[in-house]
Amino acid sequence: MGVYRVRKLKLLFRLALLCISFALAPAADNPPPSDSLQAVLQYISGGWDSLARSTDRCESVADPKHSEHPVVYLPADYAIPDSLVKMQIACRVTVKPLPFVIHGPGEVGARSISPPGLLFLEHPYVVPGGRFNEMYGWDSYFIVLGLLRDHRLELAKGMVRNFFFEIDHYGGVLNANRTYYLTRSQPPFLSSMVTAIYQAEKSGNANSDAWLTEAYPFLEKDYQLWTRAPHVAGSTGLSRYYDFGEGPTPESLEGEPGYYRTAAAYFLGRAEDEKEYIANDDHSLSTLGYPRYKVQVCDLHFQAPGAGCDEVRTIQLAADYYKGDRSMRESGFDPSFRFGPYGAATHHFAPVCLNSLLYKTEKDMEKISSHLGRKQEAARWKRLAEQRAAKIRKFLWDPARGVFFDYDLRSNKRSDYVYATTFYPLWAGLATTEEAKAVVANLHLLEQPGGLAMSTNKSGVQWDYPYGWAPIQLLTCEGLRRYGYTAEANRISYNFLATVTAIFARGGIIREKYDVVQRSAQVQVAAGYPTNEIGFGWTNGVFLELLGRLPKEMVDRLRKEPVEQ
Repeated sequence: MGVYRVRKLKLLFRLALLCISFALAPAADNPPPSDSLQAVLQYISGGWDSLARSTDRCESVADPKHSEHPVVYLPADYAIPDSLVKMQIACRVTVKPLPFVIHGPGEVGARSISPPGLLFLEHPYVVPGGRFNEMYGWDSYFIVLGLLRDHRLELAKGMVRNFFFEIDHYGGVLNANRTYYLTRSQPPFLSSMVTAIYQAEKSGNANSDAWLTEAYPFLEKDYQLWTRAPHVAGSTGLSRYYDFGEGPTPESLEGEPGYYRTAAAYFLGRAEDEKEYIANDDHSLSTLGYPRYKVQVCDLHFQAPGAGCDEVRTIQLAADYYKGDRSMRESGFDPSFRFGPYGAATHHFAPVCLNSLLYKTEKDMEKISSHLGRKQEAARWKRLAEQRAAKIRKFLWDPARGVFFDYDLRSNKRSDYVYATTFYPLWAGLATTEEAKAVVANLHLLEQPGGLAMSTNKSGVQWDYPYGWAPIQLLTCEGLRRYGYTAEANRISYNFLATVTAIFARGGIIREKYDVVQRSAQVQVAAGYPTNEIGFGWTNGVFLELLGRLPKEMVDRLRKEPVEQ
């Protein structure tokens, strides 16, 4: 079969997968303009079932990011359930065990499993939507909150138990349940999911403490991943993001065409970046399958032929770039320029977000231990939380600017990149009253007509200005409320909800991300996947949470406010 024909067949298969993914998204209701809010709520309520998956259902296997023959992998020591035996015939998929038992994170390189496939989970789960047709790590926290708001406790609880299964059989909470995600996790929200389930369950269940007892060992294992090498951030005593894999991510090579070439073109001609991230046609990297790029070197330092372009070079991205790129994807903020251009230095930073989440985990574990009568363990978790808070204050807090910044381990100094994660310490409850006041005084740096922008830097990628994402709106608003800044939280919540509602009224769908400056769902990104996915799991969950915390008069105003057509 010729190369052209193979490529054509792969393209057709990918298009088919994208069509399947689009068709499985919640249906557009074309809501009447008189009550767009009610139409949004109906869409979200129906969306949980439209976005629900199970690894024994045909629609769960499709992967818009890959075109290989669909495969479902089971843990090597796990018996094949009858439902999967039947699925092989009904869905025309292959079901097989992983090549070996996984005992811990990073033991399996994604390239050692071919073709890539879906990892089996025991319970149904909700996917984000669009090209994301699997269960994700931090997305699921916001989805779980939405499910609990919509009284879907069992589905939410099953998702958290799927994470327990991942810890047991795949080495940890994964970025998502595909084989190419076996080398990394995502921001640790597991303790927050467990406590959310507990709060929802305890009012009507006298045995709800059993849930905490069940969850405890899994929470401890998940925590350990982040507090030992290689996730330790130098000598700071803090933690960092770190992907165990090497080289380009398989899902990006096919699912984000041109991304790595764009990054390479950016670095070329910028002296410091080129020195660090460009490896000129390194044969040793070629043998590992690292892509090679032929580029014209131009006076203007970007990849375009024309006047001033007088040299052709064959280049590769350095191994350390790919380590940073992979670690950026573990952070969930992929991509932004927060950890250097295209996130290339992510693994060289102690980040505000991760360490705030680990403080929150330590405080959750203190409360759970105390509730279960484990006094010594509660004291240990309390001590760990206090130690982390002190280190965050030492390395990440800038009292002069009133902002929590990430810490650059190479230069041994704080970054000056203003980013929305400065509100994480408020959400986690580790900021002092004075620190919270100073952070809130800088709210104007990020607040926009449609909500909170991610940064002040218009880098051209999706996790920077002018884009806003639902999870950050919620974490920020919860942090503001925690310290008594209710008016600010209500204002940001209302503006984001009004943006989502207005855009929904025009198109009948909820999106992954929004331009909060223009109050638009139109995105034009310079690198990465160019689409604004529909569904969308975490936006749906956050919408319900933000709405549930607004005062009645603001909800009524949102319901009655005319929608721009």
